[in-house]
Amino acid sequence: MNRENKRKQYEKGYYKTHPCNETFVCKNCGRTVVPEGAGSDHRNHCPNCLYSLHVDIEPGDRESDCGGHMEPVSVWVKNKGEWTIIHRCKMCGALSSNRIAADDNPMKLMSIAMKPIGNPPFPLERIEEMTMLMGGEGYLK
Repeated sequence: MNRENKRKQYEKGYYKTHPCNETFVCKNCGRTVVPEGAGSDHRNHCPNCLYSLHVDIEPGDRESDCGGHMEPVSVWVKNKGEWTIIHRCKMCGALSSNRIAADDNPMKLMSIAMKPIGNPPFPLERIEEMTMLMGGEGYLK
């Protein structure tokens, strides 16, 4: 069912108050995604590759006309320790956040979380020099 038909079928804001119990095929990896196993009533990304689609302006409104692939670019941890995936639309650049699901790929989540550690904004081979410039001894004991 395409987005236009889905909009006609459900009144505005339907997905904000009703569970999303539809099976879909991920547009990124091709895996069939079922609502069972998500741990919530709102499945909004693929548990395998963590990609989503840009269908909402506000969560659950299905008002976006973009339809681009939402790439998982980062994670952040909310106040009470709940992990959230940050998605960026590959078409329009919009950012959004989605709670992780119970069946999300843990290795994919960790690889996204570790990306800044593995690719720091400075050259690692100059860390000793930079530490000395900041007043440190420049080496680890």
